[in-house]
Amino acid sequence: MSPGRRLFAYMLRYRRTFAAGLACVIGTAAVGLAAPWVLKLAIDDLTRGVDAAKVRLYAGAVFGLAAIGGLFRFSMRRIIIGASREIEYDLRNDFFAHLQRLDLAYFQHHRTGDLMSRATNDLSAVRMMIGPAVMYSATTGLTFVVAIGLMLSIDARLTLISLAPLPLVSVSVGYFGAVIHRRFERIQEQLSEISAMAQETLSGVRVVRAYGQESSETGRFRDANELYMRRNRGLIRVQAMYYPIMGFLMGLGALLVLWLGSREVVTGRMTVGELVAFNSYLLMLSWPMIAFGWVTNLLQRGMASWKRLLEVLDTRPRITDDAATADIVRIDQIAGAIEFRHLTCAYGDRVVLHDLSAVLPAGTTTAIVGATGSGKSTLLNLLARMHDPPPGTVFLDGVDVRRIPLAVLRGAIGFVPQEPFLFGATLAENIALGGRADEDERPRVERAAAIARLDKDVEGFPNGYETTIGERGITLSGGQKQRTALARALLVEPKVLVLDDALAAVDTYTEEEILSRLRGVMRERTSIIVSHRVSTVRHADQILVLAEGRLVERGTHRELIARDGVYAELYRKQLLEEELAAS
Repeated sequence: MSPGRRLFAYMLRYRRTFAAGLACVIGTAAVGLAAPWVLKLAIDDLTRGVDAAKVRLYAGAVFGLAAIGGLFRFSMRRIIIGASREIEYDLRNDFFAHLQRLDLAYFQHHRTGDLMSRATNDLSAVRMMIGPAVMYSATTGLTFVVAIGLMLSIDARLTLISLAPLPLVSVSVGYFGAVIHRRFERIQEQLSEISAMAQETLSGVRVVRAYGQESSETGRFRDANELYMRRNRGLIRVQAMYYPIMGFLMGLGALLVLWLGSREVVTGRMTVGELVAFNSYLLMLSWPMIAFGWVTNLLQRGMASWKRLLEVLDTRPRITDDAATADIVRIDQIAGAIEFRHLTCAYGDRVVLHDLSAVLPAGTTTAIVGATGSGKSTLLNLLARMHDPPPGTVFLDGVDVRRIPLAVLRGAIGFVPQEPFLFGATLAENIALGGRADEDERPRVERAAAIARLDKDVEGFPNGYETTIGERGITLSGGQKQRTALARALLVEPKVLVLDDALAAVDTYTEEEILSRLRGVMRERTSIIVSHRVSTVRHADQILVLAEGRLVERGTHRELIARDGVYAELYRKQLLEEELAAS
């Protein structure tokens, strides 16, 4: 389907509204076109004799037309512009919802600032195209056609002469429209670059200040902003040429009418009233010509922005549900047994996991250890289908995870990442993410915070659980962020609890206290703990040791120590580090 038809589908939802708006457009144009004709009748009638009754009649007619025209114009703008706002609302919701469905790889290759620019500036340009552009196109088009018809009824020869510059007008509109389209595309691309740069720099403001790069970043932004200004000036120059050219061409027609029309009046072939009405209609044509250029500008801008939006909307998520093959459709059907069968995973040509097989029985705790880059996080991402595993390699309760709806699969997994993301809301709202943070939910929030050992910290916060923690939880320490993310995962009471090095930022004492509180919770669900610390994983029911994407050892803490392999070496190394730190 073409871009225009896809946008038209949104407009069809409000076809009744646009129909009402079109009726107001017709009313506005009809009243506007009637005014010069009334003026013609008034002038010709008054030249034959003036009396108070005639003056009152024509004055009342002109006043009445002005009042009715104002009412129609107000209704036209309110209805059509209002409909464009409704369509913008629908588009923004659909755009955001589509972004939520895209997989992680998409956001790794597209800058956040660029997506934000499309969701704001480009959407506004599309709204202008389907609101003011549609409204003025209908108004000026109708006015243009009817005004020419009325001019022809007054004097056909004079009408043809006055419209002689029209071919030049058409050529100008076509040329300048194409130039405006190209330049606006470049402007929007540069605006996206500026938005992305600002978002990136503000998000990393701590790093920028830590390395003293404020001047460098300011200079980089200034250069990008200067390029944006130059491109806008280029567009302004084109528009500055366009409107005077249009005015000059239309002025030629008015000059011819004034010269030839005056001769017609002198010879008696045209009345003064007809000449006045003819000039009024010709003046009406000048606005449609100028407005047509403005509308063309809006259409070119809007279509360029709509194509940029479609680049995102046409991106198909790589990870999707297959409703026809769904085997588990409710979270309460999940027990939590996990199995990896001969799992091999690669990113491009780089193989991350090699023929890995393991069984994680429901209700048990499994620890995964290994050096950085050994494939631990990849294994967890495949379980939650953040990346799609090969078919027949990852199972939950004996069902291939690819055959479980994403909402059910991810709703059953409580995931605590090493670098948690917190929102600029209250602490309670962050813990109750996906739920409510009201008084009914507060006991569950406090219970989850207590298990994560966050309750003692909350006592020192100015507003307790209602304390706003700032963007990305900037007011919290690293350990507090991790414990908040842990409380968030515990609140939803998941069937599978995944801790991806989630206690790395807390001290050993706090870690032991959290783990002791978690043991009761872990007995009720399948738990996976990824950690570099042996102290974190030693009580697990089984430990999987990864090295370069391969499962090299498995067993309990005692079994692996007795085997004297990779795990035992890691254990001795950490004991030595602790002794050196204590000395």
